[in-house]
Parts: sequence; structure tokens; C-alpha cells
Amino acid sequence: MAIDLVSRAEWGARPPRGSYSSLSSTRGVKVHYTGGRVDPGIVGDHAKCVAMVKSIQSFHIDGNGWIDIGYSMVACPHRKVFVGRGPGHLPAANGPGLNSGHYAVLGLVGNAGLVQPTDGILHAILDAVEYLRAKGGAGKEIKGHRDGYSTDCPGDPLYAWIKKGAPRPGATQPQPDPEPEPAQKWPGRLLRYPPVMRGDDVRTWQARMKELGYDIVVDGAYGPDSRDVCRRFQKDRRLDVDGIVGPITWNAAFAKS
Repeated sequence: MAIDLVSRAEWGARPPRGSYSSLSSTRGVKVHYTGGRVDPGIVGDHAKCVAMVKSIQSFHIDGNGWIDIGYSMVACPHRKVFVGRGPGHLPAANGPGLNSGHYAVLGLVGNAGLVQPTDGILHAILDAVEYLRAKGGAGKEIKGHRDGYSTDCPGDPLYAWIKKGAPRPGATQPQPDPEPEPAQKWPGRLLRYPPVMRGDDVRTWQARMKELGYDIVVDGAYGPDSRDVCRRFQKDRRLDVDGIVGPITWNAAFAKS
């Protein structure tokens, strides 16, 4: 496996402010973007990539109060892969309760400036994924941060690439089978607690949970009991366990058998 790694020493990483939690295996990797403006000049100047990764680490440590940069690896336009927390260590970027399920790989694109991932970034993301599979027990999944978490990350261009199966640039990929339409269309809002949410969409989801054998009161109010049932359902279906009924959880519940 060929990978152009940039070690922590090479990019000038600050030492972590605590001990990492161990992570021996995951379902796969979640892909991220920066969420801010990325200077398009990084495409022609690798030193700017280094400066950006150092800035992200400082923000995560000093701003978020994390022990280190939140990502496992970072992919830049020059097909180089920066070591973040690295394999075998719990990331912090996927969201509360979600980090043990997937490693986190950042592609250096944002929501302004450099928005469209270059071929070098896509190759580097996949190089990082293969590295995490070989060295960290990462599973086969390649998902976006928004899968199971309420966020725009990793941005529409990267997410569209993921939904196509995350192909290598220039490779001929078989077209994936279209996902079947669920029997009941997702209503378009996240069902979560707190606060208690009420509505016909809540009642519809509760009734479906009851049909599937879960002990739940169908009262149209999404409170702590509904959240706990959601978590049990997500665990049973091997989804991200966050207690939020988003499109993935909803479609899994109403999938046609």
C-alpha cells in the first residue's frame, strides 16, 4: 500500500494534552471538511497545507478543549496524508457517542474558496482509508460526517462523491444499485429529545416502532422513552446510536421488506 504520510513531527504537531482512548476496530471511516473558507492557494503551495493543519489542531485544543486535533488523518491536494490522532486512537470529530464507530478523515476543502475536492484530495482520502484499514482495524464503510449527525459536513461535493461509492479518480466504477424507496417518506425534520417534540410524524414513527416489536407508547410526543427506543433500534440495525430519528434511521425503520 503506497501512501505519502506526513508525520506529526514533520508537520510540527503539538503534543496531545492527555492520553488517547484506544480504538482497535471500527465500522469504517467518516469523511469531513473544514466547514470554513479554504484558501485555493493551498493547491499550489504545500506549506499552506501544513499551516492549515497546525491551525486546525490549535483550534481544537485551545478552542474546543480537546486533547489534540480531532481527526485521525488529514488529506491535502498534494496527495499527502497528515497523521492526526492516527490509527488505534479514538477521534473526536464525529460527534458525541459516534467516535468509536468510525475513524475521522478530513479533506482540506471548505464551504468557500476551495470547495470542490481535487483528484489529489480524493486519492489522499482513500489512501488514508486504506491505511486505517491496514493499521487500525477500520471497517469497510466510507460515510460522510452528516450520516447520523445533524451537520452539512463534509459539504455537498464530497458527499456526492461518497454516495457514488467513493471511487478513485479516473477509475471505472460499477454503478451502485439505487436504494429502494422507503414505504413511508421521511417527513423532513429530525426527531430528537430534549425538548419534547410533538406531531403526526412522531406518531407515525412510534407506530412503526410498535409494529416492529418495540415497547413504546404511540402518543405523538417524542420524549425520553421514544429516544431510548430509537437508540435500541439503531443499535439493533447497526446504525450510529444517537437517539435522533434522521433520514437514515427513518428509512431503516420503513424499509420495504
